[in-house]
Amino acid sequence: MTPSTYEIRALHTETTITVYQAYDPAIGLPAARDGRFPVSWKRDRMTWIKPSFLWMMYRCGWGTKEGQQTVLAIEIGRDGFEWALRNACLSHYSPGVHRDQADWKRRLRQAPARVQWDPERDLRLTPLPYRSLQLGVAGEASARFADEWTVRIDDVTPLAHEIHARVRRGDLEAARKLMPEERAYPVGEGLLGHLTAPARPEA
Repeated sequence: MTPSTYEIRALHTETTITVYQAYDPAIGLPAARDGRFPVSWKRDRMTWIKPSFLWMMYRCGWGTKEGQQTVLAIEIGRDGFEWALRNACLSHYSPGVHRDQADWKRRLRQAPARVQWDPERDLRLTPLPYRSLQLGVAGEASARFADEWTVRIDDVTPLAHEIHARVRRGDLEAARKLMPEERAYPVGEGLLGHLTAPARPEA
């Protein structure tokens, strides 16, 4: 059964959701060791979090790209995640959501978070016909993500390498068994309605 075009799929519990990021080991290893982001992690800049493990693998090349060799699974509180969504703006202008370009730019300047929907990926990192949520947090949201919402940080680089090795061997079934169990995230009223206009084409 094909997921709907705009559906958040994630590993989640009743109180938390797991998102992924990839960092240089100088940031990623201390974060995983201490369970929190180090002081050197810039809390005043935008950072993008991804609920989709495979979309993170596409972005970081299974943890092989320069500056993205440490893949982190970051468990954050659902209250914080949903606050970011409710206060987010689409990262691109959409006539179905915004009155005009000026209205979109105004919302974008004021929003502490932004959302874009990019094609989800399969185990071979081929694009699929439905979308994956990318959530960018900045300013207040970035600081709260790092210092309030984060519950746990795990280094999942070995898992990424292990799954990738099975994909390279063509053993997709074994690779699939190692994948995080991502399922549809429950979307309450007002959570995504302002964020589900047609997405821009991928660059």
